[in-house]
Amino acid sequence: MLSYVLRRLLYAVPIVLGVIAITFLLFNVLQTPQAAATLVLGPKASQQARAEWIKNRGLDKPKSEQFVKHVKNMATFNFGTSWKSGRELNEVFRTGVGPSLMITIPGFLAGLIGGVGLALYQVFVRNSLLDRSITLWAVALMSVPTVVYIIFLQAIGALMLNYFPASGFDWRGLETLKFVALPIIIMAVVNLGSDVRLYRTIFMEEITQDYVRTALAKGLSSGHVLGVHVFKNGLIALITLTVGSLPALITGSLLIENFFGIPGLGNVLVLAIGTGDQPVVMASVYLGSLLYIASLILTDICYALADPRIRLS
Repeated sequence: MLSYVLRRLLYAVPIVLGVIAITFLLFNVLQTPQAAATLVLGPKASQQARAEWIKNRGLDKPKSEQFVKHVKNMATFNFGTSWKSGRELNEVFRTGVGPSLMITIPGFLAGLIGGVGLALYQVFVRNSLLDRSITLWAVALMSVPTVVYIIFLQAIGALMLNYFPASGFDWRGLETLKFVALPIIIMAVVNLGSDVRLYRTIFMEEITQDYVRTALAKGLSSGHVLGVHVFKNGLIALITLTVGSLPALITGSLLIENFFGIPGLGNVLVLAIGTGDQPVVMASVYLGSLLYIASLILTDICYALADPRIRLS
């Protein structure tokens, strides 16, 4: 397995270099330094102020020299400073990953457990009125945009009932939960409908296999067959769907964090895009590509752990 992982890491090198090259092309070649300075300093900034700003950030140097320096910085995780706040980006990411994980991990786990549980229950009561009712409810959930969930739950839970803060975040021990409770609920509900429909399809395919009929013929209960055999044999598809979403958990939820004013990585990226903070955007894209590649390797490893017939070679 170690040789397989090392080989996959070597294959990932040109992919990462390609991501770095594309982002550099978009931000440092297709966009002129004058345009970047105007976006950050504002259109009323003087020509002298823009020229000084460009020189201080090395944007007046040859593109080849800038690219070599950029690759070196990315490889050593030296992301520099934010153009807007002046903070070190390593510090920005360190402080932002905590609030993001406070929302995404509980929301992801709650959505996953709820989706798998409902899908297994649908298979257990398949073709019944209850099964069709859950399907109709899941389709209704799928039809609602994420923004609607955010605005509705903010209005009900925060503004009307005053159970939770409408926005903001603060580390206060257990009291921190009140700042992330609504975002966690939204995170769990947003993809629940599509997950239930998809997981039900996976388990319905498994329920028709010969091993299920054999297990039932031996006298095993339907609940045991579903909870053990069908679930275990559907793990490959579940791993593909769940492990691939891990990068999004770390980089945060853009909409949810922005609406609730949570200083996570998602909110950092949204603000950087809006203000033209180029170093933040480029570093976020680079880290996202690394996390995506890591999730692909982790997916393959989970395949081998879930199914003994799969060998990594």
